[in-house]
This record gives sequence, C-alpha cells and structure tokens, in this order.
Amino acid sequence: MSPPSLRKPDTPEAMRRLIGEIRRRIPFDLSEKQLCRDGCNACSLKLLEYLSSELENWEARLESGEKPGLADLSQLARSARKIHRVLVKNGIVERDGE
Repeated sequence: MSPPSLRKPDTPEAMRRLIGEIRRRIPFDLSEKQLCRDGCNACSLKLLEYLSSELENWEARLESGEKPGLADLSQLARSARKIHRVLVKNGIVERDGE
C-alpha cells in the first residue's frame, strides 16, 4: 500500500479539491460593473452565475454523501476552463502563467 501522501484522492476528495481550485482562480466576487465592460463576446456575469451554481450544487451533493464519477469531475473542469477562457477574452482575468 502506498504512503498516504502518495495515494490518489477518492472522487469526493478530488471534487472538493477541484472546487477549491476553481474558487481560487475565478473571481466570483466582482461587481456587475466590473464584469460588464465593452466588447464582451459572452456574458461574463451569466457565466459566473452558472459556474457558481454548479459549484454550490456539487458542494451540497458532496455534503449529502454523493460520490461523483470521473465524468462528473471532467465535466466540471471542462466547464470551468471554458468559462475561464471567456473571462480572459473579456479582460476580466489574465491568462494562466502571465
């Protein structure tokens, strides 16, 4: 058996970590004025509301004992990446690594 620090997390723990990472990287606390600028190619406000509701939904499901599958993890990660790309294009956040 691997030492605890080297073992892979179970899917609920992986989902909690993913949610934490998304919350750290995406600015959910910006005002509507900060989000709604000239030249939006998608509505940042609506995308953030959608992603926030997805995170809250998964937090509640995890709290009730539900175990997400790998497909659930992939779907949430994919949605967050796409929304992050739109936020970069809209000038809300900087591209990762910049």
